[in-house]
Amino acid sequence: MEKLFQKSYQKLHQVPTQFKRYLAEKIDWNSRLIGIKGARGAGKTTLLLQYAKEHLPQDNQTLYVSLDDLFFTENNLVDFAEQFVIQGGKYLLLDEVHRYQNWSQELKNIYDDQPDLKIIFTGSSLVHLNQAKGDLSRRAVMYELYGLSYREFLNFTQGTTFEPIDFKALIDSHTRYALEIADSIRPLAHFRKFLEHGYYPYFKEAPTLYPQKLSETISLALNIDLPSSYDISFGSVENIRLLLHIISESAPFKPNISKLSERIGISRNSLVHFIRYLEDIRVIKCLYANTKGIGALQKPEKIYMHHPNLQYALADENPNIGNVRESFFINQLGILGPIKYTSKGDFAFADYVFEIGGRGKTNKQVKHLENAFVAADEIEIGHLHKIPLWLFGFLY
Repeated sequence: MEKLFQKSYQKLHQVPTQFKRYLAEKIDWNSRLIGIKGARGAGKTTLLLQYAKEHLPQDNQTLYVSLDDLFFTENNLVDFAEQFVIQGGKYLLLDEVHRYQNWSQELKNIYDDQPDLKIIFTGSSLVHLNQAKGDLSRRAVMYELYGLSYREFLNFTQGTTFEPIDFKALIDSHTRYALEIADSIRPLAHFRKFLEHGYYPYFKEAPTLYPQKLSETISLALNIDLPSSYDISFGSVENIRLLLHIISESAPFKPNISKLSERIGISRNSLVHFIRYLEDIRVIKCLYANTKGIGALQKPEKIYMHHPNLQYALADENPNIGNVRESFFINQLGILGPIKYTSKGDFAFADYVFEIGGRGKTNKQVKHLENAFVAADEIEIGHLHKIPLWLFGFLY
């Protein structure tokens, strides 16, 4: 255990604290068992270490470990936690829990047996963590860390200190907010970079290699996460990979389930399940006409890539800018609640309808609707029912 402490001290010492993700302020850190899930590269480890560095004692009471450490090939988690508590441990930070085979059941046992121990854990396999809810129900408080918002991207790359804007406040006072932000920075000057490579913080390591790394991350999810979670064959993984290729070349599109299943060579039911799997690993985003009571075999009305970076990384050609704009909009607004497909505009959110477009986009198609707005790209400041598209990147 001494080597684990040495690694932990080193990690805590090295973690930067200048930039913090939005979730740091939303987590109730007083909970005794906290879970943070999110795609690989979203920044979960950094979030965990930053909290420990700034709020927990830097001694034997606090220990950070990654469960892919070789230590856990010969030691089980329950005994390890017991020894940690015996030696005075109070705060156990567990990274990459899905790498440990029986993690959810053992965490449940540790929670029940060690009432004075506080545990914060993270996992990159969203599928595994979602399936573990049964073991940890009524015990763990779960959070999901999404990729960067445009606001965070600017703070991360330009050193700004912009705060999130409440959705209703943005709708009511978007001109004032846009003017205030434009006093500090030219928001459109950096917007294309965010659309192309700004969603996951690791882009900063090597922007030119980001598309390749993003593609490799998706391959890991397809080859490892899905088979171990859904007990699917290698052949099914290849079918899902083909499905993703088709979607990435065509998104957004209204899927014809019969033609799509025939093209891939699988049943209709299998196709709908595979679409749901891709949504589970945050690669695509499905829109439904009605978000209430979505059944396992309900087909989506429209399919998008989960965030715009994927369209640049996976498509053979540069994607259509209109598609990229729509992907950005539903990605940034979608963490606040479900976005529905609507025939009266592009998107419905709560009691609002939105049309997405470029500088010349008007509200002609939706002006007869109450609470209808245009989210327009290529404008810095909006007016009345026309809101700058980039401003929707300031919601979290």
